[in-house]
Amino acid sequence: MTTPVRVAIAGASGRMGRMLIEAALKDEEVVLAAAFDRAGSPFIGRDAGEFAGVASGVAITDDVHAAVAAADCVIDFTRPEGTLAHLAIARELGKAMVIGTTGFEAAGKAAIADAAQAIPVVFAPNMAVGVNAVFRLLEVAARILDEGYDVEVIEAHHRFKVDAPSGTALRMGEVVARELGRDLETCAIYGREGVTGERKAETIGFSTIRGGDVVGDHTVLFAGIGERIEITHKSGSRMPYALGSMRAARFLRGRSNGLFDMQDVLGLR
Repeated sequence: MTTPVRVAIAGASGRMGRMLIEAALKDEEVVLAAAFDRAGSPFIGRDAGEFAGVASGVAITDDVHAAVAAADCVIDFTRPEGTLAHLAIARELGKAMVIGTTGFEAAGKAAIADAAQAIPVVFAPNMAVGVNAVFRLLEVAARILDEGYDVEVIEAHHRFKVDAPSGTALRMGEVVARELGRDLETCAIYGREGVTGERKAETIGFSTIRGGDVVGDHTVLFAGIGERIEITHKSGSRMPYALGSMRAARFLRGRSNGLFDMQDVLGLR
């Protein structure tokens, strides 16, 4: 019998943290070893399974070091500054890490890559299996629609999301740009206003919508003359992200180091 992976969930009282805890409690190959939150949170000391209506026997703590020490793998969907602090502790203790946090600057991404030389890390902008299937579909579409089609990425999220465009939208743009032989840093257009002139064929446009409780909608539009091809993924809940994260944690079991993403986890390389 396979030994279950002991996981520690960061941001335990947040929307995604709660979903991760619920997924961990339902996964037979995962054990919820710890759940932690920021100091001063009103949820410190309460049972981590309370949000899911289950008594987990794991109390939410603000002792990050102890929480990470209790686990094999840390799962983190918090904010870049918090994630990097947790990553430093995971590296110190030799623990694996699954990072779903978005909004990292180049220095943060470099820090993750550096840590992955010492510990195994899955770092992906979106852990949902369906979204990662879309990444592969976009590779195929971009190779076929490489001439005469304008590319636009449209994404929508809830009013509480703090970064834009979303990490998933950016990854979609990166996938398409790579297949088209373009550099996203130089060809991306983030929103338009005023007299912008005609659209340049080599650009990839991004449009962002924020409102209500939209979990996450992403569409990549290939607009040609006389036809449009749209590849869309819509999330009805955060559970697909949580379930994918459990797969990522299981994937890291037994690995000593390395930087991976969900394409590796799903065997899509």
